[in-house]
Amino acid sequence: MEGTEKSSQQHPDSLPELGQDAMASVGPSSPLPPAMTEEERLELQEELARVEDEIQTLSQVLADKERQVAEMKRKLGISPLNELKQNITKTWQEVTTSTAYKRTSETLSQAGQKATAAFTNMGSAISRKLEDVRNAPTFKSFEEKVETLKTKITPSAPGGRSGSQDDGVPQTTDSDGFPAQDAPLH
Repeated sequence: MEGTEKSSQQHPDSLPELGQDAMASVGPSSPLPPAMTEEERLELQEELARVEDEIQTLSQVLADKERQVAEMKRKLGISPLNELKQNITKTWQEVTTSTAYKRTSETLSQAGQKATAAFTNMGSAISRKLEDVRNAPTFKSFEEKVETLKTKITPSAPGGRSGSQDDGVPQTTDSDGFPAQDAPLH
């Protein structure tokens, strides 16, 4: 404490450390600031002491009020977790009503719509291209060769039925001699 008093006497403008009494740092042996009389100094010291007392009283009142609030919340069943949930809900509500959130949401919505449109267009383009490939003469020729090869490999029984499928149910064949399908494959 002696070191602080000496440094305060050397530097009268310095503020006391937290928890240190300001009156102790501005003692009667402190040199007076240049245009201040002894009477003005005493008046300021008294006002300083009064303000410090008020601060102390207000701190005590605040601590008492905080205890009262905690007790009331306990009686009402408001737990810190409930408070946190309420704060999060309130904050989320404030965020979602903010202009920045609305702009961002609109921008993302527009981007999603554009992406959906792009994927739809791409899917349509791919479908058209595959249809073009399927209708191309080269593909038709390849398809015919595969059908011819299939006909040569698959043994057919008399009456248009395949070898081992004799289950007593008559089978129908298409114009190429293949068993007819119930639904076309695409």
